[in-house]
Amino acid sequence: MKTLLFLIAALGAAAQEPAQPAEFEHAGVTAAWKAYAEVLSFGRGQTLALLDDGCTMSRPEWQGDKVKVTYDAVDGDNDPKHEGKGYHGSTIGIPSSVNHGGKRGVAYNNQLAIVRSLECCHCKVADSVSLAKALQWVIDHHAEHRITTVNLAPVDDQEHAEPVPTEIDAKLAKLRELGIWVSAPAGNHHFTKGISWPASQPNCFAIGAVKPGKDIVTLDRSAKIDLLVPALATSSSNAILCGSAMILREAIEKSGYDWKPHGPDLASAMMKIFQTTGVEVKDEKSGLSFRRLDLMAALKHVMAR
Repeated sequence: MKTLLFLIAALGAAAQEPAQPAEFEHAGVTAAWKAYAEVLSFGRGQTLALLDDGCTMSRPEWQGDKVKVTYDAVDGDNDPKHEGKGYHGSTIGIPSSVNHGGKRGVAYNNQLAIVRSLECCHCKVADSVSLAKALQWVIDHHAEHRITTVNLAPVDDQEHAEPVPTEIDAKLAKLRELGIWVSAPAGNHHFTKGISWPASQPNCFAIGAVKPGKDIVTLDRSAKIDLLVPALATSSSNAILCGSAMILREAIEKSGYDWKPHGPDLASAMMKIFQTTGVEVKDEKSGLSFRRLDLMAALKHVMAR
């Protein structure tokens, strides 16, 4: 009997292992899991739309009811399999959403809408045509699938100091108006004067990185950066933050917190809360000062009210 109880306890502990232990601890995720285990569901009832270059749907992480819906905005069908140079979308959901094999992402009880939005995550501005179709699909179906959050995963690996107007801008503005969170990785080239498109665009939160365990800014950054997150790549930074945004949204709903003083829409207000409660990080290379995600601090701020 004692052996059985030990095994059950061991399995329970394993099921709670963070997908990225150092990153989650630094960002206040593991502390939030522990503090609000009996209060929050960590993503249940919300769907995260992954807009990337497709997905290998046979992977064990995405079996069961984890994937709520799929779509291919390039081909116009419901099969998001990788084609051409695609590879990235099979794993980008792990930091935010995995709940399999003893690993947990930030919002491990969420569901996914996997939307193939272009051929390869290392994109070109010309991919705005299919990306706009993918964003429009989210606009059209967000209520049906309870899509609250969009991980706009592509990067064009260029140093954009200013926005690059394309077809996606009107879609991003509509999603912001709807209060749907949309964020994108800044890029991974150590640029200090600009960041990748589409993170460079208005109404898309641009997410940078600090080194896990150290508040040292790394990878691409500019004045457009909205928040830093501990990670080895900004794609992971953004994925962690997307999961965190889902948890903060639930906390706001459950606590009845009045978010309206923080912004004209819920997504803007949540970013303001993350910034206000985040840790200040100064970057010597760019001369800029940023805020780094502290999910535990953001939840304490909201739940205290």
